Amino acid sequence: MTPGIMIVSLIFVGISMLVSMRLKSKFKQYSEVAISSGLTGREIAENMLKDNNIYDVRVTMGEGFLSDHYNPATKTVNLSPDVYNSASVAAAAVAAHECGHAVQHARGYTWLTLRSKLVPAVQVSSMLVQWILLAGILLINVFPQLLLGGVILFGVTTLFSVITLPVEFDASKRALAWLDSTGMMYKQEHDQAKDALWWAAMTYVVAAVASIVTLVQYLFIYLGARDRE
Repeated sequence: MTPGIMIVSLIFVGISMLVSMRLKSKFKQYSEVAISSGLTGREIAENMLKDNNIYDVRVTMGEGFLSDHYNPATKTVNLSPDVYNSASVAAAAVAAHECGHAVQHARGYTWLTLRSKLVPAVQVSSMLVQWILLAGILLINVFPQLLLGGVILFGVTTLFSVITLPVEFDASKRALAWLDSTGMMYKQEHDQAKDALWWAAMTYVVAAVASIVTLVQYLFIYLGARDRE
C-alpha cells in the first residue's frame, strides 16, 4: 500500500468510526423512546410483511448488536435482540427497514436483483483482491498488468458498494412510507425514525465513497506505471 492510499484509508477509517459512533448514539437515544403503537420490532416486521402480502418470509431473532439484516436466500428477516423484543422507535425503524428489503425482493426491485447477482463475484474478489493489489504494487515496475488485475477485482467490490446505496435508501423509504400510512407512529416518532435510518444509510455512503477514492488511486498508479514503459 502506497503512502497516499494509506493516508486516504486512515482518513476514511476515522470518518467511518465517527459515523458508526453517531449511529450507535442515535439508536440508543431512540431505543429509549417508546413507540405509540406499543408493538415490538418483531410485531412491526410481521405486520409490514402481512400488509405487503408477503407470507413466505419468517421473522427471526439473531445475535449481536445492530446485526439486523434480510437474507434473500433463506427469506428471513433477522432482527437483533435489541430490535426483536423492543417496542421503541429505533426498533420499529430498523425492523421496518429490513422488511423493506423483503418487499424489494418480492417486487423484483432492480437494484437488489443486480446486487444479489454480484454476490458470488464479490465473494471471490474479496478473498483475492488485497493479495493481488499488494503483489501488483511490489511488482509494478516489472509486471504492471498484475496491478491492473487487482484494480479490476477492486472495481467489482466498489461497484457492489455503489449499488448498495439505492438498495438501502429505497428500503428506508419503503419503511417510512409504511409506518406513516399505517399510523404506527406520531409525527415526532416518524421524524426520529427517519433520523436513525439516515445515519444508518451514511455508513454505506462512507464505505462507497472510500472504495471509489481508493479505486481511483490504484488506477492512477497503474496508469503511471504503464506510461513509464
